[in-house]
Amino acid sequence: MRLPKPSTYTLYKTLDRMPRGRRIFSYAFTRKAPFFATIKPTFLEIRPHLARVRLPNRRAVHNHIGTIHAIAVCNGLEAAMGALAEATTPSGMRWLPKRMEVDYLAKATTDLVCTAETTEADWDGAPDVPVDVRAVRADDTVVARGVIHLWVTPRPTG
Repeated sequence: MRLPKPSTYTLYKTLDRMPRGRRIFSYAFTRKAPFFATIKPTFLEIRPHLARVRLPNRRAVHNHIGTIHAIAVCNGLEAAMGALAEATTPSGMRWLPKRMEVDYLAKATTDLVCTAETTEADWDGAPDVPVDVRAVRADDTVVARGVIHLWVTPRPTG
């Protein structure tokens, strides 16, 4: 008999209670979605309607002026959105990112905290669910802000 695979959110809640659990979860998340490994995210908080991810400021994600590259910031925003979607999407439903709108507001010169947020009302508008995202520097300056639109539909049966 094959046991059901635990949800991403269940795995996070389990590991978050353990020493180095966030680090282990972050590594596992990047193994499942390898393109996130390039930004080396640390998941700080995941719960329905909210996810926060730290994106470290390191040379590997810098652009030609020595700040975090815009697409690396977008990867951080998308990682936060994905964690939120995993924690919030009702059972029997699935999600896919459909569109991303991002405004770049300031240079990304420090580690960033990327946050994704929704409300219950946002999910009432499914299949199109807007997820507000933002990336914030250590001095509380908002570096990027936007919306990632999800397409939330019933999971196929069979």
